[in-house]
Amino acid sequence: MRARTKRPGTRNRVIFPGRAVVASVLQAKADQRDTDHDIAADTTTTTTTTTTTTTTTTVDEIIDRSADDVQIATMIPDLFTSQPPVRDDLRTTTSTVQDETVDRCLPFLSGGEDEETNAHGIPHLDRERHARFLRRQLGKLPAPFVAADASRPWYLYWCLNALRLLGEDVSDYRGNLIATARSMQNETGGFGGGNGQMSHLATTYAVVLALALVGGEEVYEIVDRRALWKWLCSLKHPAGGFQMAVGGEVDIRGAYCAAVIISLLNIPLDLTPDSPAWSPDRPTLFTKLPEYVQRCQTFEGGISAHPDAEAHGAYAFCALGCLAILDSPDRIFPRYLDVPRLISWLSSRQYAPEGGFSGRTNKLVDGCYSHWVGGCWPLIEAALDAGRGAVPVPQAAAAAAAAAAPAEAQPDRKRRLPGSGKSLYSREGLIRYIMCCCQDSSKRGGLRDKPGRPSDAYHTCYVLSGLSSAQHKWELVYDTSSSPSTPPPELAAEAAPAAPAAGPSGAGEQHPAAVVVPHASWSVSPYLDEVQILDEQNYIVPLHPVYAVPVECVADIKSYFERKRGF
Repeated sequence: MRARTKRPGTRNRVIFPGRAVVASVLQAKADQRDTDHDIAADTTTTTTTTTTTTTTTTVDEIIDRSADDVQIATMIPDLFTSQPPVRDDLRTTTSTVQDETVDRCLPFLSGGEDEETNAHGIPHLDRERHARFLRRQLGKLPAPFVAADASRPWYLYWCLNALRLLGEDVSDYRGNLIATARSMQNETGGFGGGNGQMSHLATTYAVVLALALVGGEEVYEIVDRRALWKWLCSLKHPAGGFQMAVGGEVDIRGAYCAAVIISLLNIPLDLTPDSPAWSPDRPTLFTKLPEYVQRCQTFEGGISAHPDAEAHGAYAFCALGCLAILDSPDRIFPRYLDVPRLISWLSSRQYAPEGGFSGRTNKLVDGCYSHWVGGCWPLIEAALDAGRGAVPVPQAAAAAAAAAAPAEAQPDRKRRLPGSGKSLYSREGLIRYIMCCCQDSSKRGGLRDKPGRPSDAYHTCYVLSGLSSAQHKWELVYDTSSSPSTPPPELAAEAAPAAPAAGPSGAGEQHPAAVVVPHASWSVSPYLDEVQILDEQNYIVPLHPVYAVPVECVADIKSYFERKRGF
């Protein structure tokens, strides 16, 4: 039986983001009833200083003892158990609501809710209860849910993705998913929120990911890729972005959703002649897309839905995810984004003592931003640390390519990104917020926005996604032994130097040289660089940092459509 922990009278103070190792405060009461001899008091004392100790006792040794005879002092840094020491005297509605939120979170963060926790004050992940909640959400819903009828594809994605992250088998939903998805598909291409509803990029994105989560040839084959391609061409905007629906708004969501759909289903990039973005220059679905993303970065450093709007955490993830599909993050991020300013803005989204993320400036923490903001960090950290993998890009080849390029094509050294070193955000803070504040410990189960709010499928999916992100480290590994990847034509043309044509007839003519881009693959491993506050049984399945579904789902659906010839 796990020992129940209590809040200690004193704690060790650490500086955010909590990278320092918290000193152990372990007290064990020896069971003398079953021993044949007495142990001197001076030899049973464990000192709490960092100098010489008489005996050494590990956490595991204490937990293995009887709970009746052991007291464990939880190791919770003051950072997560008290109001910030520096406070603004000006009282506003915003500051009042913020204080109320902190007051609701502190009892959960401090272990004061009588929850069974480990030695770090972290309760266990109630997998079975959350899985039951998700399976109920996939069944018949009560009448008030009729208002969310157009969001049915999202419920499929949220619930199936969360179940997969928990390690649950979702193959038993294959038949129902096929029937439901078919009813949502339109002859003109794409998927709507339900039968007879107009196609929309957001619902199409959700359906495609739901299909990937269940997997299998029968599931993949329900997609009419030819009609989907024509429909995507009709959404392409001449300025680079995508409409969310025919005649709808153009925003960063469309850029990300379209990029995910195109790359997972291996949709041709050529535009149809009747596309609004078609021209004699023969642009593609990805033409001017990174430039559109670039225009969405705001003066704060974050990313907005469209140019000249307010920065938002979910739009930052959409922007980074879109760019990461177009090219390797370490190449494309510094080219189109002011990465230092973006890092500054993202860092400001994490609060103490809560440990969670807010979505905008002067807003409250919300569990869903564990993914929307927390999911930005694996992409940025991988971009900063690219090339440190097992198979780096050969330096000689890189130098030769740079020397062959004209002056205007030489890399801008000011735009190169330094390595990130350790994690750029407090993983401990996010894990504490998720595990302590976001779990609904009632019979209902599921995960939630914050204490006092009900759990729902949306938050269950994205809170678990953020937990997976905090538990794992993603790296970009370049492997030049595999076939080189080919960037979109517009990126390749800009990156490649022009080479003169061979032969007298080609004198004076310039043609693009072949572009050889080393293939970058994603490598994942458990994050072990800091204090490990989670027990092993609380780890969940790795989530792909770009596609927001488990890694094996991405590999399976991509490999299937890459093998197909034509539609």
